Amino acid sequence: MKKFLAFGFGVLAIFGSAHAFFPNLGNPAAAQSPVVGEGGPFPEGPRDPLMALSDRFETIAQKVLPAVVSIEAIKPPKANSNRTKPIEESGSGVLVKLDGKAGYYVITNNHVISQARNDQITIHLADGRIFRPIQVWTDPETDIALMAIESNNALPTAPLGNSDNVRVGRWVLAFGSPFGLAQTVTHGIISARDRGQVSLGGTIRIKEFLQTDAAINPGSSGGALVDMTGHVIGINTAIASHNGSNSGVAFAIPSNLVKRVIVQMMAQGQVQRGFLGMQLAQGFEPNEALRLGLERVQGALVEKVYPDTPASSAGLRPNDVILQIESVAVRNENHLINLISNLPIGQRIRMQVWRDRNTSTLEAVVGDWAKAQTRFKAD
Repeated sequence: MKKFLAFGFGVLAIFGSAHAFFPNLGNPAAAQSPVVGEGGPFPEGPRDPLMALSDRFETIAQKVLPAVVSIEAIKPPKANSNRTKPIEESGSGVLVKLDGKAGYYVITNNHVISQARNDQITIHLADGRIFRPIQVWTDPETDIALMAIESNNALPTAPLGNSDNVRVGRWVLAFGSPFGLAQTVTHGIISARDRGQVSLGGTIRIKEFLQTDAAINPGSSGGALVDMTGHVIGINTAIASHNGSNSGVAFAIPSNLVKRVIVQMMAQGQVQRGFLGMQLAQGFEPNEALRLGLERVQGALVEKVYPDTPASSAGLRPNDVILQIESVAVRNENHLINLISNLPIGQRIRMQVWRDRNTSTLEAVVGDWAKAQTRFKAD
């Protein structure tokens, strides 16, 4: 069984005409007139597009690497563990500047530094400088952490990009410290978007990962996933693996989700999230969809509605399938959780629901998850 792992953390294929990349192919005269340089013979003609792509990777690496940090955190032994000595967790992070905020900040994963005091967290920069955070904000439900550091000198930073613009198939570079090897760069593509069906356990509840085949391994958690403009479009968080090492399936938190969480953490100390008060089926099976009269799997299936909640007040029932929130079509249960979580508390919403082989519209007022989470395990 494949495991999805969140811990301290390809083959380059170019498709198209061979002549487009090797202009002298099929031209014996040109092929027999090499230009001999320090590295050996090279064909004459226009610059090879493969070298141009390589140059682009190199430029981005030189730009971003100084802003990539290694992190060490000393944590107490886990509960129900036989260990009595502290645990040393290692991971990665990226230095950024935030709009309207003075100073420098490190973005990483919550699981890299959770339960460690500020004086037990060490941040290593690429140039050898060492810092401890002066303030830390964490959000376990998205596995995002932010640390403020203080420096009298300028520090290198990487810009945060717009993850909504990243399409499947785009080249990306992953930066981090896999197996403690600081300043490591790997490359791949965006393999998929909006991956929410990744079971990470623990407290991680809000999941809309970018999937990539860029090599990510233990120690890479919290590192940067960067697009071809040099912007950070994700924070590396987890891998799918049979043996705990890279298998070509890795997940990163989208930068736009990171930015939303950071803004609320800094303004309020925590992230406000909406909820409705229901339990959703974890995996809506085709046979269940056909039984309910749907032609395909769509939306989120309600398994249980808790009393005295916005869901019960709206009239939701078990076996309802929520197809739409306002004008947004619901893809699956994780998408619905993300949609509701991002809504303002107290907002009235319209839901399109599939019930008894027909659609109907219900209205609900979004509740406050923070006030209700002691009562409910799912929303």
